[in-house]
Amino acid sequence: MRKAFVVSSGVLLAAFALQFVFAAVGAFTKPAGGDHSYRLHSITGTAVIPLLTLLTILFAALAKAPGKLIGLTAVPLALVVLQALLAGIATGLTDASGQTTTAGLIVGGLHAVNGIVAVHVVVAVMRGARKLPDRAPVLVEQA
Repeated sequence: MRKAFVVSSGVLLAAFALQFVFAAVGAFTKPAGGDHSYRLHSITGTAVIPLLTLLTILFAALAKAPGKLIGLTAVPLALVVLQALLAGIATGLTDASGQTTTAGLIVGGLHAVNGIVAVHVVVAVMRGARKLPDRAPVLVEQA
């Protein structure tokens, strides 16, 4: 199960890296496509990453990782929830004409910083998974 934990944490890290690519695609799409520009970013953040995180938590538990590492493996799920809240707040902080406000830009910036924090957490999870000892098969003595 250790290998599955290592692989799933690596796939989770790749999904987070792709999030930055998908955010850039949305930001640089011309003409701006509204929510459609960020579709891949949204799907990855609301479905793919949470599912991969749950799978990684399961593999951490099955690999008999220490409780602290299992807890750390769950942190990206909380950060994804925070991401959604920050995105919603940033979107809501527009003025009467629909223009972005300074407060909205600050909260949007926190959305990006939170994403960076999530990547660092996943890197720590992957390092922890790699450090786990391989479980040697139990040999049965013959009588």
